[in-house]
Amino acid sequence: MELMSAPTIGPDTGPAGAAGPAVLTDQDGPVTRLVINRPHRQNSLTAEDVALLRDALERAAADPRTRAVVLEGSGGSLCTGMDLAELSADDDADAGGEFFDLLRRLTEIPVTVVAAVDGRAVGGGVGLAAACDLVIATERSSFSLPEALWGLLPCNILPFLVRRIGFQRAYAMTLSTASVSAADARLSGLVDEVEGPHGQQLRRLLGRVTKLDRPTVAEAKAYCAGLAPIPDTARAHAGEVFARLLASPVVRTRIDNFVHHQRMPWEG
Repeated sequence: MELMSAPTIGPDTGPAGAAGPAVLTDQDGPVTRLVINRPHRQNSLTAEDVALLRDALERAAADPRTRAVVLEGSGGSLCTGMDLAELSADDDADAGGEFFDLLRRLTEIPVTVVAAVDGRAVGGGVGLAAACDLVIATERSSFSLPEALWGLLPCNILPFLVRRIGFQRAYAMTLSTASVSAADARLSGLVDEVEGPHGQQLRRLLGRVTKLDRPTVAEAKAYCAGLAPIPDTARAHAGEVFARLLASPVVRTRIDNFVHHQRMPWEG
């Protein structure tokens, strides 16, 4: 079940891959749709994909026609986090920093950002949902943070998730690594509305939020962010902890075994 019709491919959305550009864009009146389009990699994101998504978001924010952005994914996933193949080969000490910046921009741009989840949101996908202003998910959707299984932590995600659902719920998702259903995510506050079979909730929501002018949305987002601020030190701290964990030989071996041998971390 899809929450939208097939989008048109906008200009400058990046190099073609196995499924076309990694980010698809569609302008429908006051609504800009951004679609993560790496179904062959379960919508995991490389550093280049994060940059493409950030660029598409900035173009939408700069377009005076846009009053709402819908973020979604193709192929049954919103996003499944970082591309482990790239992570396996990457020794960048700032791994994830650009993703943190993307999440922060989702909270800042002067339009309402709606995550439309139809399927899995894993790791960074949970972060994207948590950073959006509103989240709608179909009944089949699920949310999980599996990073601890690899010996990592969702460092860049947790500041945004804690702000959205509270410390204990975010902490429990981190330690349990268990998948959370759309219904349970609705109870926790991660999901605002559970979608029916025909996309009516999303259409109704967009009909409401596009009535708001951009200055009002900008004021609302800035004021509410001030009530529950993410510290300026959060990015640096997340980067330091993630880089330290990623440098562990045990963690590197687990990731390499998965990338090259499809062996899960608990399989030795």
